[in-house]
This record gives sequence, structure tokens and C-alpha cells, in this order.
Amino acid sequence: MANPPRYDNYINGQWVAGATYLSNLNPSDLSDVVGEYAQADAEQVSQAVSAARAAFPAWSTAGIQARSDALDKVGSEILARREELGVLLAREEGKTLPEAIGEVTRAGNIFKFFGGECLRQSGEVLASVRPGVSVEITREPLGVIGLITPWNFPIAIPAWKVAPALAYGNCVVLKPADLVPGCAWAIAEIISRAGFPAGVFNLVMGNGRVAGETLVQHAQVDGVSFTGSVGVGRTIAANCVARGAKVQLEMGGKNPQVILDDADLKTAVELSVQSAFYSSGQRCTASSRLIVTAGIYDQFVAAMAERMKSITVGNALEKGVDVGPVVSQAQLDQDLRYIEIGKQEGARLVCGGERVRCAKDGYYLAPTLFADSTAEMRINREEIFGPVANIVKVANYEEALAMANDTEFGLSAGICTTSLKYANHFKRHAQAGMVMVNLPTAGVDYHVPFGGRKGSSYGSREQGKYAQEFYTTVKTTYIG
Repeated sequence: MANPPRYDNYINGQWVAGATYLSNLNPSDLSDVVGEYAQADAEQVSQAVSAARAAFPAWSTAGIQARSDALDKVGSEILARREELGVLLAREEGKTLPEAIGEVTRAGNIFKFFGGECLRQSGEVLASVRPGVSVEITREPLGVIGLITPWNFPIAIPAWKVAPALAYGNCVVLKPADLVPGCAWAIAEIISRAGFPAGVFNLVMGNGRVAGETLVQHAQVDGVSFTGSVGVGRTIAANCVARGAKVQLEMGGKNPQVILDDADLKTAVELSVQSAFYSSGQRCTASSRLIVTAGIYDQFVAAMAERMKSITVGNALEKGVDVGPVVSQAQLDQDLRYIEIGKQEGARLVCGGERVRCAKDGYYLAPTLFADSTAEMRINREEIFGPVANIVKVANYEEALAMANDTEFGLSAGICTTSLKYANHFKRHAQAGMVMVNLPTAGVDYHVPFGGRKGSSYGSREQGKYAQEFYTTVKTTYIG
């Protein structure tokens, strides 16, 4: 077997060899090495931050048309190469090829959207309470932004952080998850040819304990946007607050999907399957708590069991596959551990619960469904982040709403009902940043705000025009 290709970090407009390199493995086929990716040390991260700081004065005051053109060019190339990049994403993360191509398409659209946002920025001119004085309220770039992205959306999440950061005139240091550096490297390579000055965008791949911590703690980083686990997020927040840096966190979810007696059964089953098991359940918006009222409960459990028989688990690149592997051995072990916990807690295993053997050695797990679970069980309290869902029976809508809100998280919540009364009440009273009515809890548009409440999010929203809240700072100017 030939040596796999090597991919370097991108610092100050140059490709820079890493201190070491890490193999990027295909979770569908462990014999397939996507590539060897550079691992930045603390010194290289500091070099990237210094390059961003040096580039900031010119970039932050440069013409908005040049910014717009460069971002639009990135988006156009991503869209033109969506199938090629989709294969890369499927190889390194395990998402099925149609899902992977869809994610790449979203990334391209995000860059093009924020290319337009460069030209849509606005301010205010107000009269002062003092005669003869006017007031201008404008937004300016924050500065140097450290971006830390997770493994479950290896091209979309880097896109929705990098694009607005650059659109609003900031300079960037991106550190992707070390499990999936390939898509982030591909974005960096496209950006390197799109017309951005040296130092405006930098890529440092590497371990969170080295590259991530150095970036978070660096005195010249003005803001950190992080998507990942709750524990790491809270540590990042503490570090940023301590030194006065701005911070934005997107963390966990334990999202409820409420099914009421009056729901259309076919719709309820299909959206629950999509919410819980597609992308191998590895989405912060996935619904792992299916809260079902008593009148439809038995029908729903039976229909879910029947529908799950038709779910095909296999190599992410093969046609006809619905669910690919989970991303790593560590994630597989965690999923299997929670399945055992569910059994021990007394939940009834309806489907799945075991590894799936395929032609290639990979991290395959059968989609798993528990019934007769209760609210206090760990499988209903803690984020599993795999293709595991639990059905809970409740008496009525009121109990369903109370259980939906009985969680430390608050990212996404869904309801399946034909009642306008209950749908409207749920929209108002669900304690979540995003509410879905007769739709899967997972699946959001790129031009509207994304984020949650409670333990799911901290700071301002991501995506759409709301992204400016984090990536800019407000200036008030008085003119006499």
C-alpha cells in the first residue's frame, strides 16, 4: 500500500509542516487511510494568532466588495465540487453519501450567503436628546477569532463559523476536530486561492489539549466560538471570561420529540426515525427522547419496530445505505455502554443494541430503540450521541410538555400533532431555542439563527444575520 498523502497546516498564507502527523481513518473501512494530517504544537498556534493579529488592521478596514467577492468565490467552488467533497466527508466521518453531499451543499451556500452579508451591513443614525447633536450606531469587527469545530459536521460547522467571521472583517484561526481534519483542510485550500490576504485565515489542526487550549488561552485572541461537549465548553467559557474575551458556545442536547394521540402515525414514525437515527444519531439536534401519549403509544412502538426493519446499515459510500458507522471506536464504546445501562435500568429493548458486521471492518452499530423507559433513567438524562432512542409513555399533552422541558438542555424540541391548539401552545412553552412542528428535530436552514437555551448554548446565536452579534462589536459615535 502506498504511503497516504500528507496535509499541512496553513499559517500566514503558507503551508507549514506539522510537529507530528495523525492518520485520518475511514470509519466505514478501517483499512482506508484518508490521509496524514499535521498536528500543530503550541508554537505554531501562536504563530497563526500572530499572523492573524498582523493582518487584522488592513483586513478590518478593507473594501466590502473584495470581501464579498472572495467569500462568494469560496462558496462557488465548494458547490462545484460538492460530489468530490461529499465523498471526502463520507470517508472521514461516516455520514452516508447523500447526507454528505447535502452538508457540502449547505457549506457552499453559507459562504455565498455571507458574501452577500458583506454588502447588507447596516447601522443607525439617531437624533440625540441634545439639540444639534446626532448619533451614529455602527458595527466593527471584533478582532482575531479562534474557531473550534466538532467532528459531526466537518464542513458545515467550519463554514458557518469561518464565513461570518471573515464577512464582518475579522481574522481567523480555525482548529477542527482532530478526528475529521480533511474537510477543514479542503476549505483552507480553497480559501488559500480565493484572494484573502496572508494571515486573514489560518488553519491549525491538532489535539484539543495542545492546539485548542493554546488558542483559547492566547492573549491576542479576542473571541472564541466553540461547538462541542458541555464539559469542554464550560472550561473554555471560564478561560475566556477570566481574560475578558468574547465567547460563544454550542454544546449538547437531549432533544424531545412529542407524539400526541391525534398525530398522523406514519408522519410521527418517519420524523422520529429521521430525528433519532439518521447521521447515526450524531447530531446535537437529534431526538433521543420520544415522548408519546398513552392513546397512541402501543401503535407507535409497533410501527417504529416495523419501520426500523427497513433501515440499512452499511458503508457510507454504498448506494442504498440509510445509516453509516459511528465515527470512532471511542464513540462506539460509549454507545454500547449506554445500551447496557438502558437494559440495566429496566427499559425494554425493542430493536438493535448490537454491532453490525459488514464486508469492511468499521464502527457499525444497529439503530437501537428502547420502550417503557422513564424520565429518571440515565438514557433519558444524558446525551448518548449515537443511534439510540428511548420511548416514554405519558398520560396527556400537559405531562408530555413537562417531560420535554425536564432536562438540563434546551436546543431543539419537536411535536407531532394535528391540533393547532397544542402546536401553538408547544411553540410558546417548549424550553428550546428551536421548535419543530410535524418535522424532525434535526435539520435547520443556514439563513436563520441556530442555538439553544440552558446547558445547550451560551452567548449569541449562530448563522444568518444574527451571526453579527458575536463577530462584531457596537460603536456609538456622537457628532456635534
